[in-house]
Amino acid sequence: MSERFPNLRKENTPESFAAHVAALGIDLGFDPVVEPAPGGALAQPATAAGLRIGNRLCILPMEGWDGAPDGTPTDLTRRRWARFGTSGAKLIWGGEAVAVERSGRANPNQLVIDEANVGELAALRQLLVDEHGKRYGAIDDLAVGLQLTHSGRYSRPTTGGPEPRIAYRHPWLDRRVGVTGADAVLSDGELDGLVERFVDAAQLAYKAGFAFVDVKHCHGYLAHELLSAIDRPGAYGGSFEGRTQFLRSVVEGIRRDAPGLVIGVRFSAFDLVPFAGGPGMRGQPEMDGHDTYPFAFGGDGTGLGIDLTEPKRFVELLDELGIEFVCTTAGSPYYCPHVQRPAAFPPSDGYLPPEDPLVGVARQLAVTAELKAHRPELFFVGSGYSYLQEWLGPVAQHAVRTGAVDAVGLGRMALSYPDVAADLLAGQTPDATRLCRTLSDCTTAPRHGLVSGCYPLDDFYGARPERVELALVKKAQRQAKAAKGASC
Repeated sequence: MSERFPNLRKENTPESFAAHVAALGIDLGFDPVVEPAPGGALAQPATAAGLRIGNRLCILPMEGWDGAPDGTPTDLTRRRWARFGTSGAKLIWGGEAVAVERSGRANPNQLVIDEANVGELAALRQLLVDEHGKRYGAIDDLAVGLQLTHSGRYSRPTTGGPEPRIAYRHPWLDRRVGVTGADAVLSDGELDGLVERFVDAAQLAYKAGFAFVDVKHCHGYLAHELLSAIDRPGAYGGSFEGRTQFLRSVVEGIRRDAPGLVIGVRFSAFDLVPFAGGPGMRGQPEMDGHDTYPFAFGGDGTGLGIDLTEPKRFVELLDELGIEFVCTTAGSPYYCPHVQRPAAFPPSDGYLPPEDPLVGVARQLAVTAELKAHRPELFFVGSGYSYLQEWLGPVAQHAVRTGAVDAVGLGRMALSYPDVAADLLAGQTPDATRLCRTLSDCTTAPRHGLVSGCYPLDDFYGARPERVELALVKKAQRQAKAAKGASC
């Protein structure tokens, strides 16, 4: 980890953690004592969109890059979903991103939902529910959704390399994914067809027994990119109404063809300019000689600041559309990962954090709280908590207790320690040996064609042959970085 930022594990008293937060100049409230069930804030049930949710902890979508080539789950996928079921969380936000068509997969092993695969996805959901029932009994207060996606600019459906389909020509990002011409831009007619793919996928998810679908609008994938398509002509770009036409059309189709299905939206509530490694591999913004950056939804135009004017309009739109489930996140893992998932250690091909990761956590929590205050009738799930480690419970409880968020989402933490939720609800001190330390091996592995998992802390993955391959990949990249540094 960078010498610049204190090790969060050393902040082992409320006083030292509070002093650390104060020194950073951020607002990050926490409760010194986490109250267990049944009285604690995290244990309180809720009802949203007609669904009963037994507590305020949620498992966020976690892809494993471990599906079969035909888009069906494998034993590795089933193991992960079974662990989500035994986690103790009563809200499963989408399980993982499932592509609505094969050409929209982010990797050749991403799950796909279609007529051929719907039975496998139904069995996957049932496995999660059954495992939850075995451990906790009640399943009528467990809400399980499915996240629907098209990877757009980041489509890589085969081993042959990227096959980007984009919403608009992006002066910064096109070269990163190899876009050189307008042929990669999806036409309005193609987007019309994708609306129907999302609607068809939602119908299949309903058939498979999922309580809700998430129409994914985050992390630089297609629907998120459409939100910043200010220069796109036609029905799906330009004005705010045009840039949200895709969502409105999908929702209209789902209401028509699957009227009993609840709809949720996970969206990147703000974005920044792309970052890259600068001197010492410290992350720095890539302004490319420009003074402004107009392509950040929720950005202030500088590329580095936040303006929630349009995100507030977006949650107003969700309310108008009758969408009560909202999950906030930020940025993209492809071009500003320190914003999306604050971490002490970057992936081996990434940049070092340009700020104390706790600043990134506080930023996401503050934005979620502001959006929740703007539309308190919506049910908000927050993200960005994994870096908190031992302070996850105290900060999470404070956020829920004070109404800053309705449920706390767990992402990477669900790989290393899925049942941290159960331990927090039982009033137990979390097991320090299983807490996610944001080592980022779960990201480094898939970037090199290996399945994702917590190799350092999950003995199951630590014993797999990919652990050896991963170590070799990381060694080679360290050597390459050292050589690059020596030549500068």
